[in-house]
Parts: sequence; C-alpha cells; structure tokens
Amino acid sequence: MVFFVKKKVGTMLTPASNKQMKEWRKLTRKKYRHQFNRYLIEGDHLVEEAIRSGLAIHELIATEEALERYEATLQGRDVYIISKQVAEDISDTVTNQGIFATIDMPDLQIELADMTQILVLDAVQDPGNVGTLIRTADAAGFQAVILGQGTVDLYNSKVLRSAQGSHFHMPIIEADLQQWIPQAQAVGFDIFGSCLDERAKPFKEVTSPSKFALIVGNEGNGISADVLAQTDHNLYIPMKGQAESLNVAIAGSILMFHLAS
Repeated sequence: MVFFVKKKVGTMLTPASNKQMKEWRKLTRKKYRHQFNRYLIEGDHLVEEAIRSGLAIHELIATEEALERYEATLQGRDVYIISKQVAEDISDTVTNQGIFATIDMPDLQIELADMTQILVLDAVQDPGNVGTLIRTADAAGFQAVILGQGTVDLYNSKVLRSAQGSHFHMPIIEADLQQWIPQAQAVGFDIFGSCLDERAKPFKEVTSPSKFALIVGNEGNGISADVLAQTDHNLYIPMKGQAESLNVAIAGSILMFHLAS
C-alpha cells in the first residue's frame, strides 16, 4: 500500500509498510506492548510533548491531513504516512487527530535517597484515574510514581491521554509494595495511607515530614490490608455534605497538594 504525498522541506516522508501497520495495531494491547517493549501515543499534544521532552522517538506516524495540520510539530522529521482507515484502526478515540508516535519503554530506576515526595498507587484500576493522578503528581512537584500490583498498565492509551504527557517528566515504575515500603522507610520516608480507620486523622491536621510517600488505593476496596499494615500514618478527607466519599483521583489530588505545601 503506497501513499503519494507532497514532501515538506526538511521532512522525510515514507509510506508505512504492512508489517509496520500490523505492529502498530498490536501496540493497542498490553501483551504486545511489553513483548515489543514499545508503546503508542496519539494526538498532537502528546507527540509534541514527547519531542520537547527529548525522548528517543522510534517512529512518527501521520495521515496526509495531519501532516498539513501539524506541520510545526512534524517539520524536519522522518514521518511514516498512513491512511485515515489505519489511523482509525490504531486510535483509541472516536475522532482521532491522525498523528501518532511509537516510543521505546524506558528502563527506569528510582534513587530513593535523592527524592522527597512520591505517589504510590495500590491497585488503582481505572485508566482515567491513574492518568489524572500522574498528572497531578507532576503538577504538585512529586518526583516519582510507584504502581503497585493490580494497577492498570501505565501505557494504556487512556492512561496516557489522561496524564497529558506527565509520564515523560518523572520516573514511573512498577513494584511489589510490601517490599518497596520497607526500602523507602529505611532511607527516611514516612508512609501515608489514604484511609479512614482508627489510626487516621483529618488531612488538615497532618503536617508532612521532609520525606514522604502517599498511598492511594483501589476505587472500590481502598488500600489492601497487607499494605495498610505497613503505613506510618493514615489520613482522610472529612465529608461535609451527604456524599460518602470522593473519587480516588480527586481525593488523591487534594492530599498531594496538601502534603506538598
């Protein structure tokens, strides 16, 4: 399948091969993302943010229409050209922008001794919640995010869209929380759990120490009992109205900005 396009000055345009298009379709599934150690992003904002962050982009992909519309983003770069149909096949949105990129998954390490504020997610399953929490952690000045067992895949397209590029700005790793928490405590971290139990205090009564990690839990079940048993302090947000609780992304955002202040 070949597409003839007008070449932009300084831009190398190449028709995408059938093999590439099959691989891009596979990247919409977690199994293949981890098999290829690569993930797909879509939309001008994410692609532009990836370029601005200095990431080693594996492939830039665009329709002819997107090539015209996002010329400023794509100018001077090698671009693989696809049809509108292929764009629809690899997109997770109803109306896609026709611009994509593939990026190799980074091999990240976290140096706990160099950090002071970390967000920890314990089995948070909704992609929108995870993306929003990552974005808020970035905005609040947190330096890393830890994804505990049962948390949705970081490279899920809905997570990436909700995070709006914040995953480019700080290390985000998966970890066994029962092993990670003692490691953090050993280098001076206080571990806070977002939980309403007999140990919990209203969040405004809590003063953050110099080094801390905040754990937020699963949407329905909260923080698991095994993880909760390892926290140093627990805190909660008092409800003034008739709502019983807040969405985990909203609650986590409030607590992050409070502890970071």
